[in-house]
Amino acid sequence: MKCLFCKIIQKKEPAQIIEEKKEFIIFKDINPSASIHYLIVPKKHIKSIKSAGSEKVAQTLIRAAKKLAKREKIEGYKLIFNVGKKGGQIIEHLHLHFLAGKFYTRF
Repeated sequence: MKCLFCKIIQKKEPAQIIEEKKEFIIFKDINPSASIHYLIVPKKHIKSIKSAGSEKVAQTLIRAAKKLAKREKIEGYKLIFNVGKKGGQIIEHLHLHFLAGKFYTRF
């Protein structure tokens, strides 16, 4: 298995896990673009938001982000799906960026 996110999900690679549910895992980005930068990743390997059937999974990730923001009392945040290498997607496993606080780079 070559997918880094699949390895994190299987606990074969370390990550600072924020939350884990049956359908997804949330962990801190190792190269943050903001003071709060989490990745919300489905446990099922889906290559990209372009992949067939990804819409329902994307909805689950967005709902997870909304619940996370409410629980952590974060009023303003950005949600970003990078799509494909030309769109900035580095890891070919669907994931949602959750960014808040002080931003280090511009999206």
